Amino acid sequence: MIKKIIAFDCDSTLSAIEGVDELARLAGSEIFQQVQDLTNQAMDGKIAIEEVFGRRLDLIRPSREQCEQIGLMYLEQIEPTAKKTIEALHQDGWECLILSGGFTPCIQALAQSLGIEHIEAVPIHFDTDGSYLGFDQDYPTTRNGGKPEILAHLKSTLSPDRLIMVGDGVSDLETTPIVDQFIAFTRYAARPKVTQQCLFEAQELADLIDLIKE
Repeated sequence: MIKKIIAFDCDSTLSAIEGVDELARLAGSEIFQQVQDLTNQAMDGKIAIEEVFGRRLDLIRPSREQCEQIGLMYLEQIEPTAKKTIEALHQDGWECLILSGGFTPCIQALAQSLGIEHIEAVPIHFDTDGSYLGFDQDYPTTRNGGKPEILAHLKSTLSPDRLIMVGDGVSDLETTPIVDQFIAFTRYAARPKVTQQCLFEAQELADLIDLIKE
C-alpha cells in the first residue's frame, strides 16, 4: 500500500521551460508573445487559469509532432538535480507523480526518463495525420482548483500517510489545504504571491530531501 506521495509540477519545476510557451514559439513570435503574457498572468494569479487555457490552445493548435518536440526540450532543460532526487525519493518509499496543467503528450518522455509512471496532465486530441483536434476541456487542471481536486481524490482513495506538493505557480499553492506540505520551487520562477504564502521553499530539487524529513 502506498504510504507517501509527492506530486511535482512539471513546467518551471522538473524542467526549466514552460511547455505551452515553447509550443507557442513554434507558432511564431506574435502568438508566442500573446501566449506568454496569458501564462504569466495565470501563474501569478492575476487571471483564472480557465480564462486562458482554451484561448492559448486555440492560438497555437499544436500538432502531435510539435508536442513531441516539446518533450525533447523538457529533457534538454531538465532540472539538474531532478533525476537523483526522484531516485532517492523512490528508494525512501515515496510514490512520485507529475501533476500539471501542461499536456500529456509533451510530458510523457520526461516522466519516462525520471521513472515516474503516474502523470496527471491535460490530454490533447489529434487527427490521424497528427493535426490538432482539441483538448479534454473537462480535465481538472484546465481550471483553478483542479490540482487540489486531483490530490483530494488521491487522498481519499489511497489514504497516504503523507502527501506533498512541489511547484512554482498559484495553481500549486492552491493545494496547501489538501496536502501535508506544500513546497514552493523557486529555481526558475519565484512568484511573489506563492513565496509570500508558503512555509517552505526549494531552490533546487535536491533540497527536498531535507525539507520533507519528519
